[in-house]
Amino acid sequence: MNKITALEKTGKINLSLKEEPSSLNEIVSLKGRKTLISGAASGIGRAIAIRFAEAGSDLILVDIDKKGLDEVKEKTQLNGNAVLALCSDLSGKDAVRDLWETISPDVPDTIVNNAGIYPFKDYLQIDRNFYENTLEVNLNSVFWMCQNFIRKRGSRGGIIINISSIEALIPFKEDMAHYSVSKAGVMALTRSLARDYGRKGFRVNCVLPGAIRTPGTESLVKKAITKLQLNLIRAGINFNSRLTLGRWGKPDEVAKVVLFIASDMASYVQGTMIPVDGGFLSC
Repeated sequence: MNKITALEKTGKINLSLKEEPSSLNEIVSLKGRKTLISGAASGIGRAIAIRFAEAGSDLILVDIDKKGLDEVKEKTQLNGNAVLALCSDLSGKDAVRDLWETISPDVPDTIVNNAGIYPFKDYLQIDRNFYENTLEVNLNSVFWMCQNFIRKRGSRGGIIINISSIEALIPFKEDMAHYSVSKAGVMALTRSLARDYGRKGFRVNCVLPGAIRTPGTESLVKKAITKLQLNLIRAGINFNSRLTLGRWGKPDEVAKVVLFIASDMASYVQGTMIPVDGGFLSC
């Protein structure tokens, strides 16, 4: 019986080791699994949803963008897998609680905390509301999502994958101090939960994307060029010079790493920070 992809009758994920290794198809498959993905309507979240559906996982897709969410739902109903799309703003503990009450008792065994915002603002111009909103979406929502997940899964264990950013390690863009703080917090939370709950059956890891072409990053590039924002253009040139692969990445290249972490391929991976950044952090 496959170690993680096969669920016991109790719903508990079987974390015991087998003497004989499973086939590669079994190891990669998410058949019989249910995954909740936040920020699923576009960009990296959309790519993750498509790959997980392809691997056979049932899905709970969460985003504030209903139109985008409906489009992803249609695209991920591939092979008879169940897909539930929920339009929700996760910027608040009560909103997160309401989300889990909506899906309960149909609790997923895997969650991918991908929802996030990255507004630019000069550090000296940041007020309390702006700062707190960034933390609510990027960090606090992850904190409460993980708490609800661990509490509801209990002794059954499960898999948590948090999406942080290379900006948490090397702040590169100007006017992003608030963002860097929020994403560094996601890394710290991941390590803490991996330590506290690993022996209770939870695998908790973090992915750090960078230089990924998403609708958001492409909008910033277009804005910098059309409005001749020299500081952004200069930052872009310097950023590109650090990419040892010589190009920006695609959302699907992040999604494939997230799929690896969720699958039995990563059965002994715990508490890690995995960059998907074209070599940016290597320079």
